[in-house]
Amino acid sequence: MRFLIIIFVFLFACSNNATTYSKPIAKNNDSLTEKKIEEPKTLCHNVVGFLNPKTNLNENYVLDRSLYHLKLDTVAQVKFWRNIMKLHEDSAIVNFAGSRTFIQKIAVKDWNLRPDSLKKQYRDSVRLAYNLDSTNRVLITTGKKFFYDFDKTSQNFHNGINCFVENGVDPWFAQAILLIESPNKLQKSNAGAYGPFQLMKDVARLFGLKVNKQMDERADFERSAYASSSLIKTVCIPKAHKMLDSLNITGYSEQDLWFRLLVMHVYHAGSYNVQSALFTFRPTQGNMDLIYKLWQAQTARFKNASQNYSQLVLAAMLEMNDRAMIAKNY
Repeated sequence: MRFLIIIFVFLFACSNNATTYSKPIAKNNDSLTEKKIEEPKTLCHNVVGFLNPKTNLNENYVLDRSLYHLKLDTVAQVKFWRNIMKLHEDSAIVNFAGSRTFIQKIAVKDWNLRPDSLKKQYRDSVRLAYNLDSTNRVLITTGKKFFYDFDKTSQNFHNGINCFVENGVDPWFAQAILLIESPNKLQKSNAGAYGPFQLMKDVARLFGLKVNKQMDERADFERSAYASSSLIKTVCIPKAHKMLDSLNITGYSEQDLWFRLLVMHVYHAGSYNVQSALFTFRPTQGNMDLIYKLWQAQTARFKNASQNYSQLVLAAMLEMNDRAMIAKNY
């Protein structure tokens, strides 16, 4: 399914939910007083209308132009994951873990037939060719096209956006989560998360969802959206502010892309694990460099999957924009 994006002045449910954001209370260093900085932007300032050719209905779509302003479509890690999202599962890309440098595309079947000794020999030869030592991990990443079913998950954007707005939460998060958490079907993760927003049992129950032997409301889209948006509003965003306060980082907006990505890391890995990773390099400013360094940070509970999380968000958003035929200068 291909989408044709059309801007509408009237943004459906968003027009009735023009909730404004406020920056966190910031200290004025000159007067040692506190000043609240208001932001006039609404929850829906990134939401546009699109004509869905499958339903012939006008629906909502989050278009984040900062992806292009910040040239994130040129970042190596993002480009790598976009390739993985378009690659069939019978193929894999050989790459370096830290930089996601593309080395070679191989057949998964052939790789699996190799004995461990030859696999090690191959990895050693790759490091030697790039003049790198053994600390540089050589990964074999299989294609995930079967998982990233953008046509299917895009059918949930409109409902997800509206559910988040109704709960007073930035709909950017709804679309980001739907794109990468369970885009092809309802499934349970190895950790036990389930539903379109991949909620753990205790989180779902915390926000009033029924999860027992007879019923699992995590499968209910609107109930799951309510719990997910509530988690972001009452836990993830406040925790992100708190960890930034502990690093004395101020003067930022909740609508900055790097802040949103940090919140997504909290959603995925938990605030304690994200803070532990941040404290391995102790950033002094809030910007995309903080996120780039987080991609390289590692602790006992913040490893490869956690590092990749916001990379996947960016890659999926750019892929969806391309599928929706959105021009970069839109």
